[in-house]
Amino acid sequence: MDPYGGHYLNRDAVLSGLGAARMCQLVLGCTTMALVAHSAGYSATYGTFCMFVWCFCFAVTLVIFTLDVARLHSCMPISWDNFTVAYAMLATLMYVTASVVYPVYFLSSECPSKGCEVRDYRIAVTVCSSVCCFAYGAEVFLTRAKPGHVVGYMATMSGLLKVVQGFNACIIFGALANDSEYNRHIPTQYCVVVYSLCFTITVLVVMLTVSGRTSALRLPFDRFVIIYTFFAVLLYMSAAVVWPVFSFDKKYGTPGRPDDCPRGKCPWDSKLVVAVFTFANLVLYFIDLVYSQRIRFVSQSAA
Repeated sequence: MDPYGGHYLNRDAVLSGLGAARMCQLVLGCTTMALVAHSAGYSATYGTFCMFVWCFCFAVTLVIFTLDVARLHSCMPISWDNFTVAYAMLATLMYVTASVVYPVYFLSSECPSKGCEVRDYRIAVTVCSSVCCFAYGAEVFLTRAKPGHVVGYMATMSGLLKVVQGFNACIIFGALANDSEYNRHIPTQYCVVVYSLCFTITVLVVMLTVSGRTSALRLPFDRFVIIYTFFAVLLYMSAAVVWPVFSFDKKYGTPGRPDDCPRGKCPWDSKLVVAVFTFANLVLYFIDLVYSQRIRFVSQSAA
């Protein structure tokens, strides 16, 4: 017992719905890594990415769960609630990506040369990883902003969308780096500048919120967020027009996928990924702009 009559350990961190979700994340994450290490296996860049996702999310979740149970999160120089909900949203997206990428590249209907046991283990990995997506999604659902409650900015729809926008931008950068041929035309290079600028400011907003340093801005945080989101909509709108024209129009690019393009190393595929996620981020920024008008911002101390 502490001097004020409280408990050293936070029982709510274990017995609540949020605690149950985090324990499920740890169990499923550990099971997934064990299955991969035992027999399922992984290789190449895509497999390394999936393994990184599972290890990273397990490690961070373990730290968050331990700090919450031991009541040590108050010693962290960050806004704990903003950090945990932002991380849960990011982990959900990372797990969804890994749960799609792993079976696409490592699972087939026929047994591999190593035997059907390996295929069965890979099926189990896919199932555990997919179920863990719902565990992280449950944490986001439990900690999201609710009407009448004062919460941190990252728990609002606008804050969660910032995480999704940043994650989509990372996918765009990955596709750009994978032989996208963006440097062939100046307009496509302009699109890269748009993606980089919006990503940088989005990350800045998230970092300022998580660190509790929103007051460091020389203008009100709510006004900064709304103005930036408005310009991001305009910039992405221009990129959504420019990129497809200079990538798929027959005058500048290739309308259809070439038959001789190798899987995983085809510039046309990379261009398509960039185009899809450009439109996705345009929609997300527009929704963000709409919701930003409805948020009642409060001071960081209150949140």
